[in-house]
Amino acid sequence: MITKDMRIIDVLQIKPQAAAVFSSYGMGCIHCLLAHQETVEEAAAVHGVDVDVMLAQLNA
Repeated sequence: MITKDMRIIDVLQIKPQAAAVFSSYGMGCIHCLLAHQETVEEAAAVHGVDVDVMLAQLNA
């Protein structure tokens, strides 16, 4: 299960198809250096995304 405190890079490693979800929100997380440091919650906040909605999509 993907949680809001996981780093973006960890999410992408365990679920590569999550890249499509991040991309749908305008997040170029695959190529971003912050993916190694930023959590799902932090990325959502920066991009003005509801983290709970995004988590539901990531875990679907």
